[in-house]
Amino acid sequence: MPKAAGKRYRDAREIIEEASGPFALAEAVDLVKECATANFDESVDLDLRLGVDPRHADQMVRGSVALPHGTGRDVTVLVLTGEGRVAEAEEAGADYAGLDEYIERIEEEGWFDFDVAIATPDVMGQVGRLGRHLGPRGLMPNPKSGTVTDDLAETIDEVKSGKIEFRVDKAGNLHTTIGKASFSEEELRENARTLLSEVVRLRPASAKGLYVRSVTLSSTMGPPVPVDRSAAVAEAR
Repeated sequence: MPKAAGKRYRDAREIIEEASGPFALAEAVDLVKECATANFDESVDLDLRLGVDPRHADQMVRGSVALPHGTGRDVTVLVLTGEGRVAEAEEAGADYAGLDEYIERIEEEGWFDFDVAIATPDVMGQVGRLGRHLGPRGLMPNPKSGTVTDDLAETIDEVKSGKIEFRVDKAGNLHTTIGKASFSEEELRENARTLLSEVVRLRPASAKGLYVRSVTLSSTMGPPVPVDRSAAVAEAR
C-alpha cells in the first residue's frame, strides 16, 4: 500500500486547493514558499509537460541556461582533459580534473560524485565511450549544452554561478531545480521566467499543436502548485 501523506503535506495541499488554481507565476511562487515548511531549505522545482515526442530526434528539447540567481547549491564539476590542461582546470575552480583515471573510475567503479562534466574537444574520442554511463544520468559532455569547450575558465565559472542543463525525458516532461525556498519571490520568479523562455525558444519546428501543455511548481517536500500555462508562457516571451 502507498504510504499516506504526512500532516504537513496534507495541510499544504489544503492551502493550495482552497486557493483554487491554476495560478499566475507570482502567486504560484508565493504558495510554494508558504508551503515549504520543512526544517531545511527546500529546493524549488519547475516541471513542464511539453507537446513533443522525444523518440524522434528532431523533437528532442535539450539545452542550458544561466539562471540569474543561480540554484542555491554548490555544484561539483569534473573536467575531462589532457594532462597539459589539468592545472588550468583546477585553477579555474574544477573539483576534479584529469582523464584516464576518471574514465576508469566511472567505467569500473560507477563513480558519479559530480554534478556537471565538462570536456575539452581534443579528448572526446576517449570520453565518447562513457556515453552509456553518463548519458542516462544527463551528465555526458555535449557541445549543444556548452560542456564540450576549450574555454574552461568561463565554462566552469558559468556552471558554478548557476548555469544549468535541461533535457526532456522520454515522456515529454522536463524537471528542473530553479532555486531554494529561501530565495525571494522575485528571484524565483526571474529564474522560472528565464528557464521557461529558453525552453520556448527551443521549440522544435516539427512539434505540432500546443507546445507547453502544463507548468507546475513545487518544493522538495511540498505538493505541486499548478501554474496558468498561457500566462506563464506569455510572461516568459
